[in-house]
Amino acid sequence: MRTWLVKTPLLLKWLYPSRTWSLPNENRAVYFTFDDGPIPEITPWVLDTLNEYNAKATFFCIGENVRKHPDIFRRILSEGHSVGNHTYNHVNGWKTSTAEYIANCKKAEEIFHEVSNLSLKPNAKLFRPPYGKLSFRQSSKLRKMGYNIVMWDVLTFDFHPKFKKEQCLHNAIKNTEQGSVIVFHDSLKAEQNLRYTLPKVLDFASANNFSLKAL
Repeated sequence: MRTWLVKTPLLLKWLYPSRTWSLPNENRAVYFTFDDGPIPEITPWVLDTLNEYNAKATFFCIGENVRKHPDIFRRILSEGHSVGNHTYNHVNGWKTSTAEYIANCKKAEEIFHEVSNLSLKPNAKLFRPPYGKLSFRQSSKLRKMGYNIVMWDVLTFDFHPKFKKEQCLHNAIKNTEQGSVIVFHDSLKAEQNLRYTLPKVLDFASANNFSLKAL
């Protein structure tokens, strides 16, 4: 029977200490992240909703989507959110050679720069591997390129058909604590769950005096 890891086990964090799983528990900050966008069907709504709560977040963007929807990408940046590289077209690192994987990541980075004239300092470059799947060699090369590899502390499973919207909400609220990095998806397959869950998690964060910050 498959085990659904909503809360990342401490053992996994210990095995991969060079990756960011959560942040120090300071000032009751939590970090919402959104994978797989930007797309017009859901990302603008996410931005509008975050604005209502004066919340900042981090968007791990697919390069191909940025190329298709540059205005949304620029809006993310203009409203004070952070962006991260999520490969050009959602590549599975375990099924891709290192050379091909790195080339795919570089292609996404080039699109980011082209669209926004974005020039990040090395310590501000963020990367999240699609599916969380990344080989040691891929990880090593990305770090040499200046990327901070960001994983997560809480996975809402908003994208998964097995999880109903109420379960996604429960996943987020039960497991969020100071320093948590929480994964949502601004994607079509997550839309129904996200539209239900996000405002309620923001209400929860507000009621519990959490501050929502970008990475």
